[in-house]
Amino acid sequence: MFNRGRPIIFHLLIRNSPSSPIFTHLKTLTTITAHLQNRTTSKKDDYFAVVHHISAIVRRDFYLERTLNKLPISVTSGLVYRVLRACPNSGTESLRFFNWARSRPSYQPTTLEFEELLKTLARTKQFQQMWKIAHQMQTLSPTVVCFIIDEFGKHGLVDQAVEVFNKARSALNCPQTIEVYNSLLFALCEVKLFHGAYALIRRMIRKGLTPNKRTYSVLVNGWCASGKMREAQDFLEEMSRKGFNPPVRGRDLLVDGLLNAGYLEAAKEMVRKMTKKGCAPDVETLNSMLQAVCNAGEAEFSIDIYNDVCRLGVSPNVGTYKIMIPAACKEGRIDEAFKILHRSIEDGHRPFPSLYAPIIKALCRNGQFDDAFCFFSDMKVKGHPPNRPVYTMLITMCGRGGRFVDAANYLVEMTELNLTPISRCFDMITDGLKNCGKHDLARKIEQLEVSLRGV
Repeated sequence: MFNRGRPIIFHLLIRNSPSSPIFTHLKTLTTITAHLQNRTTSKKDDYFAVVHHISAIVRRDFYLERTLNKLPISVTSGLVYRVLRACPNSGTESLRFFNWARSRPSYQPTTLEFEELLKTLARTKQFQQMWKIAHQMQTLSPTVVCFIIDEFGKHGLVDQAVEVFNKARSALNCPQTIEVYNSLLFALCEVKLFHGAYALIRRMIRKGLTPNKRTYSVLVNGWCASGKMREAQDFLEEMSRKGFNPPVRGRDLLVDGLLNAGYLEAAKEMVRKMTKKGCAPDVETLNSMLQAVCNAGEAEFSIDIYNDVCRLGVSPNVGTYKIMIPAACKEGRIDEAFKILHRSIEDGHRPFPSLYAPIIKALCRNGQFDDAFCFFSDMKVKGHPPNRPVYTMLITMCGRGGRFVDAANYLVEMTELNLTPISRCFDMITDGLKNCGKHDLARKIEQLEVSLRGV
């Protein structure tokens, strides 16, 4: 079925002793390559290690200011922003860190850090502190205002959400864009104030703003969450009569609303009726439907729906393939997974490792190791290069199937691509080779690990 190519390094491991010049040369090249790679990435790794260390202090240290004062660090805008992003659920601690950073003479806060701190405070319901920070800023972007209104809506504080909306233009210097209207619409629907939501849409139209997809989705999702399908359909028909047709079809909005509300069976029934009438959902709705069905453990239904909509002329995207190929493999329908993968190639997509890795794993589970190896060799040519997780998975499956020599072969292939295998792979391969009586090869794998780890 596929052309299988065995890397030359496999024969080097078998035929040469540990002291042979070829293996010594290989080990030297591997060490030099690893050293150069470490030099190019060491600064970046050190920087993010500092971010991780500081964020851990902010989240966990009771006396965080005292601890931070002992660190020999240069406080920059990028560092403060990344630390704040790493502490999204630590409102009080993030504020303390931000105040500490502002006390450093070398640091001047930018809008980016202010807005990230506002999001954290809103997320953790530190609204009093949030307003103190907001008043220190001259202008808030629509994105942050939308986030604050959304957070008020999620907590059922619709009066505060309306207050933010009303003073967005005057006090916060933020224009009332369609996104800001949508956020207030979401807050109203969260507390089932649908009459207020209708009034807001009418005001939006009077202001000359055109409702977009989220405008319709928010209200339809609210109706569906309340179990009021008829009202959602009436709303869509009314907006259509007024000349405001949604950017997607009403039935797609209803399917999305049912899925978001957790009514999976009703959504499945609606999609069935659509396909029987020769009408298929759009790709985004299809992907949402397939993902929800697969999460519910009904992969068979997702495969049937996928085939039905393809026959109706729908062109799947990469997101569809990422959902369907693992689903088909989990059901043991490897032939179906191959069909879906070949369709993606015909559509002009170059397979990603996340697309062909589930097929390799399914073949190995069925004991079809030769087919898996040939398919993997084929994908290295036709698809994107395999990454570290793919090699780790393949080595693990080889070890579980007793194919330790093949596992050793792919482990060495990883090192040739500057992908460092995890310690578990080395341990599994060396133990398996020793149990099979291949002590020389096991010793060479151990030497390779020593040369890579530098120990």
